[in-house]
Amino acid sequence: MSRIIVIGGGAVGLCAALLLGRDGHHVTVLERDPALAPAPGEAWDGWERRGVNQFRMLHFLQPGFRALMDENAPEVVQALLDAGALVVNPFRDAPASVTGGFRPDDARFDNVTARRPVAEAAIAGVVAREENVSVRRGVSVTGLLSDDPGPGGIPHVVGVRTDAGEELHADLVVDASGRRSSLPELLAGIGAAAPIEEKGDCGFVYYGRHFRSSDGSVPPAFGPPLMPHGTISILTLAADNGTWGVGLVASAKDVALRSLKDPEVWARVMAGFPLAAHWCDGEPLHDDVAVMAKIEDRHRTFVVDGMPVATGVLALADAWACTNPSVGRGITIGTIHAVALRDLLHDAPADPVELAVAWHDATMAAVEPWYRSTLAFDQGRIDQVHAEIEGRPFTPDPAYEMTLALQSAVAKDPEMLRQFLEIAGVMTVPDVVISRPGVFERVIELGQGWRDDRLPGLDREELLAVVGGEGKR
Repeated sequence: MSRIIVIGGGAVGLCAALLLGRDGHHVTVLERDPALAPAPGEAWDGWERRGVNQFRMLHFLQPGFRALMDENAPEVVQALLDAGALVVNPFRDAPASVTGGFRPDDARFDNVTARRPVAEAAIAGVVAREENVSVRRGVSVTGLLSDDPGPGGIPHVVGVRTDAGEELHADLVVDASGRRSSLPELLAGIGAAAPIEEKGDCGFVYYGRHFRSSDGSVPPAFGPPLMPHGTISILTLAADNGTWGVGLVASAKDVALRSLKDPEVWARVMAGFPLAAHWCDGEPLHDDVAVMAKIEDRHRTFVVDGMPVATGVLALADAWACTNPSVGRGITIGTIHAVALRDLLHDAPADPVELAVAWHDATMAAVEPWYRSTLAFDQGRIDQVHAEIEGRPFTPDPAYEMTLALQSAVAKDPEMLRQFLEIAGVMTVPDVVISRPGVFERVIELGQGWRDDRLPGLDREELLAVVGGEGKR
C-alpha cells in the first residue's frame, strides 16, 4: 500500500496521516475547511473551522493520547508543550492524603492538554514537516471513484472526486471526516449496500465558557474534572497558556435549565457549587456562553454478514463511531484506532475483501470496547438525571452501578483512584480493570454506599430557584 487519501484534517486525521507517512505510505489529506493552520498562539482567535462545531467548546486530551504519541510520534507531545499545553497529573498535583503519595509509575497519568484549536494547530505543524504527507485544505470530497466490482458485486473504491471535479486516485481511502461523515451517502453513490447504523441523540447539552488568568496559573482542582451534581454535571478542564474551560452539562430535555445560555444565569449557578466556583474567577475569553446540543451517538458497521459493503475505503474514529464528548475520550480513542490502522497496513492483506474484514476485526478489538463502555456510562448518567428530575427512584443497571461504586471507592482508597484513572484516562478498558485480582471485591466493599455520596452544592430545588433569579447570589 503506497498511496493513501485521508478525508478530514482534524486532529485524528492528521495523527493518522503522520503515522501512515512514517510507515512508508504516501498520504494526501483532504480537508474541506479552507483556512490554513496558523501558529498555535494564533489559533484560538484566528482560526475558523466551520466544519467542526465543537472547535471552541471544552476540550481535553487524556493520558492515553500522550502515551500513544510518546511511543509513536514524540514530536507531537513536544509541539504541544512548546505551544503552552499544560501537564496535569493528579498524583503530582493533589495532596498525598488523597493519592497516597507520588510513585514513579504514576508518571503514566501525565496529561498534556490544550484547547482544541491550539492542540490541532500544534499537531498540524508537526504533520507539515512530514515528507510523505501533504495536506490540502479547502478541498471537499463529493464522490468516490470505483473500479470493477469484486467478488459478489462488492464495489471497490480507487479514489475520490472533489468539489472542483478533480479525480484523485489512491490505493486506499480512509474516511476521518468526523461526526459529520457522509460515508454512507458516498457509498450509496457507487452502488454499495448500506452499513448497519445505530444512532440517536445522546441527550446532553453543554453550556461552556473559557477563562484566562493574569499570571499563567490555573485554578486548583478540589474535585474530579467531571463532577456530577444531581441533575447537572460540572466540567473543569485545564488547558494551555493559563487558560481553562468550565462547562455545565444538562439534559437536553431539561427545559428549566435552558436559560444557562445567559452568562448571568450561568455565573449564578456556578457560584452555588463551592468545589468549582473558583474556576470562574479568571478573565472570560468570550462574553457569551457557548452551547452545544443535538450531539449524536452513532455507530457504523461496514462488514455485514461477513462481507464488506465496499472495499478500498475504511472508516476511522468518529466516522466509524462517535459518542457524547463529556468524558473527553474522542481524540484518544481515535488515535488508538489510527495506530491500529497503521499496524494493520504494515502487513496488509493483498486481497481487498480480506483487508476490509481484517479492519473490521481490528476495530472490534481496539476501539469497540471503548465505544460501548462510553455509551453505557452516558446512558446510565442520563437515566440518573431524568430520575432525579422526575422525583422517582433510580435503579442503575449492574455495569453503571459498578461505575458509581468505583467512583465512590476512589475517595477512600488511593489504589482505587489509580484503577479508576486508568479507565478515565483511556488507558485500560473497564472490564480489564474490574477483573484484576481484588479490585471487584474492594469496589464492592468501599463503594456500596454510593447513593449517600453527594458533592456540596445546590440541590434541584435550589438550582431551579437560582436559575429563576430567586436564589442567593
